[in-house]
Amino acid sequence: MTEFKDQELPLMEDFYSLQGEGFYSGRPAYFIRLAGCDVGCHWCDVKESWDAGKHSQVMVSQLVQRVLESGADFVVITGGEPAMYDLSFLTSGLKEAGMEIALETSGAYPIRGHFSWICLSPKKFKMPLDENYQKANELKIIIFNKHDLVWANELKDRVSENCRLYLQPEWDKRDEVLPIMLDYVKRNTRWTISLQTHKYLNIP
Repeated sequence: MTEFKDQELPLMEDFYSLQGEGFYSGRPAYFIRLAGCDVGCHWCDVKESWDAGKHSQVMVSQLVQRVLESGADFVVITGGEPAMYDLSFLTSGLKEAGMEIALETSGAYPIRGHFSWICLSPKKFKMPLDENYQKANELKIIIFNKHDLVWANELKDRVSENCRLYLQPEWDKRDEVLPIMLDYVKRNTRWTISLQTHKYLNIP
């Protein structure tokens, strides 16, 4: 795997756990959380990932080896905003190792790499590039207030007909917005509720 050794990526953390939300909720997954983000959501629960300079650079080959040693067969690349980086070398190495690969992105940057699944989670502060809507396998909208449901309804028309649609309550607002969301999905049946089950289970 010498072809991957010359690329380094800023890594905040990597660990083996369960996917807690969205389409693959409950599936064992190896998480690679890259550092660096300029989207700046005020409700972000990993603000420590924003400054890439505070985190170590790690070789792609080293990351692939860690995934192999974990026994995982599914990898989630998240952030921060992972699409700030060209992920072609990383995803090629993971694919060569037999992994399914999912990307979690705001869509604000070009998506470079080879992915089995793309979760697009747009942010109002820095909207997705037009090209990324049709690439999404999953559209996940974080609901902070009632107006976010209006915004979600607008964005659903930009993704493909086969894209899975999820509404997810912002964690600190969940008691307030969940009743509104439940009523909404009963009237708009293309949407499904996503919950951050890893927080309920108290796992990373």
